[in-house]
Amino acid sequence: MLTAFRAFAKSWVAALLIGLLIISFAVFGMSDILQGQFSTTVVKAGDRTVDDADFRREYDQWRQQTEQQVGQPITPQMADENGIIPRLLEQIATREALAALLHKMGLRPGDSLVADQLREIPAFFDPISGRFDSNLMAQRLSQTDLTPDRFLALLKDEIAQQHFASGLVSGLRAPRAYSALEAMIDREQRDLGYFQVGVNDVEAPELPTDAQLQAFMQENADQLMQPEYRVLSLVRFAPRPQDLEVEVTAEQLQERFEFRRDTLSQPETRTLVQIPAKDQAAAARIAQRLREGEDPTAVARDLGVDPIVYEGRPRTAIADRKVAEAAFALAAGEVSAPIEGDLGFAVVKVTSVTPGRQPTLEDVRPMLEAEIREDAAAEKVYERTQAYEEAHIGGASLAEAAKAAEATVITLPAVSEQGRTPEGQPVDGLTPQVLETAFDLADGGESDLAELAEGQYFAVKVERIIPAALPPLDEVRPVLVRAWMQREMVRRLEAKADELAELVRGGQTLEAAAGSIGARVTRATSLSRATAQQTEQLSQDMLVKAFAAEPDEVFTARAVEFAVVVAKLEAVRPGDTAEIAAAVEDGRGQASMALFRDLAEAASLAARDKIRVRIDENRARAVLGLQPREEDEADAAKAPEPKAPAKAPEPKA
Repeated sequence: MLTAFRAFAKSWVAALLIGLLIISFAVFGMSDILQGQFSTTVVKAGDRTVDDADFRREYDQWRQQTEQQVGQPITPQMADENGIIPRLLEQIATREALAALLHKMGLRPGDSLVADQLREIPAFFDPISGRFDSNLMAQRLSQTDLTPDRFLALLKDEIAQQHFASGLVSGLRAPRAYSALEAMIDREQRDLGYFQVGVNDVEAPELPTDAQLQAFMQENADQLMQPEYRVLSLVRFAPRPQDLEVEVTAEQLQERFEFRRDTLSQPETRTLVQIPAKDQAAAARIAQRLREGEDPTAVARDLGVDPIVYEGRPRTAIADRKVAEAAFALAAGEVSAPIEGDLGFAVVKVTSVTPGRQPTLEDVRPMLEAEIREDAAAEKVYERTQAYEEAHIGGASLAEAAKAAEATVITLPAVSEQGRTPEGQPVDGLTPQVLETAFDLADGGESDLAELAEGQYFAVKVERIIPAALPPLDEVRPVLVRAWMQREMVRRLEAKADELAELVRGGQTLEAAAGSIGARVTRATSLSRATAQQTEQLSQDMLVKAFAAEPDEVFTARAVEFAVVVAKLEAVRPGDTAEIAAAVEDGRGQASMALFRDLAEAASLAARDKIRVRIDENRARAVLGLQPREEDEADAAKAPEPKAPAKAPEPKA
């Protein structure tokens, strides 16, 4: 692709376009051309913005979690069809509005608190030296498409919201009336009489005709429709075993060792306890007590402060630079004098010292040799991709360009957008990224070379498209006949049950109605919501309707077996007083958590009310490669709700 850009830049067409751009800048001004035309803001809440990259990252996180749950790839089109995009945008907007409101209220974490949180993330510390490594942090974050600045902003938001939530929940306890009401409802007792209408109580339906089956297929087209399938050709570029078979010279090893020496060294580490003090006098008293052999934890507890413990950490891991200097000047077991650090006064006691160590070349030879070979293999992959790009841009087909790059083209069987064959089998070698790229192409289309994973690339061609269609009737006849017969039987069972229920509503007893079909009445007594799920002989449909019914109400419901029941709610009684009293206290914690969730939701709604929020759904759709919504729908979605006109006071009676 870069080769194509360079070639185009040298052409007379590019020169003409650049000339026109220069003239337009001179006439209209650079700021007028750029301002408002290339906005990358998807969500804006007060002064906070979520741009294209942020939204794409959040969508990808949602997609990856959903794919793990459902076990199949999720495309932007599928997310769009299920209304995911507007819901995700609303969640982001609410979160950003709450963060903006908390910042406006002054709830902002200090640098020392953020530093404490960073120290809890071992992935940002060099595993050999134990030092915090900003480059390593940037590298780790890049794997999730995060920049350090964006990560720190998210971390500060999380800390602020945690403190806000702690303030809400601290001391929160729901009134006893909340759990009392729930306990009374859960332990209310109900008596139920019922009988079943089974398949032997109605006439069996006749086998369906082809016309009936065709109509049934059309009614259930969404479930029966076979998806679109595509036959694909795929070329992948990845390190080959022979790419790693390179000789590593002594000069290469020495050069790599010198380059990595600092990161490979193991610094001196210490285990120590730091006790904060309010002033120098307090620090002197702490030092005296520690020198007399008192336990640092006990000393800190007496003073009402939390000791800071560093277990086997290097100098760079200690937040306060002056404390670190003093601590690393002590021997094991020694106590420092009062230290006036950057963050206040403190006293340090060192409990153990582990000397640093400089590795030799022989110590790290295998690791360095592997790194050099991996770099050489990556270079060979890059050379092959360049050869492919040049051939493809020059007009060669995917297969011809792959041959020029000495790469293998794999022709895959017909595959759906979910990565499965018509037989439902997964296809090896396909990833969500390859599928998404392939299903964005037209018939015969070829993709550009794209990165598949670190050091791996791919290109794909659509050889043939098999449109979505209903299957032939003969292919699904047995399944359709079974489903049609089942549906017709259910209809007959429900009609018969409704007929008998009307007789009971008209004054006939349950026993008389049941006897007309040779059934027997069964009674379930003392049913309660708290224990209903343990009643295996009653279906969920029966339980839901039983607890929604009024006394003496007659209803029908699906049975556990393939049958329909006719039931009557015969009695409703209060629950046992002792059980209710015990449940009140047991359920108070759950009621408190429910109250906390309500408060948190109310806070989020208040944030949306106080902070002005703007959502650009079409911008979000463009990020995912989707067509914009219709203008009238998009405008209606973004337009604020009209405010009702002021009303005159109602006249008093």
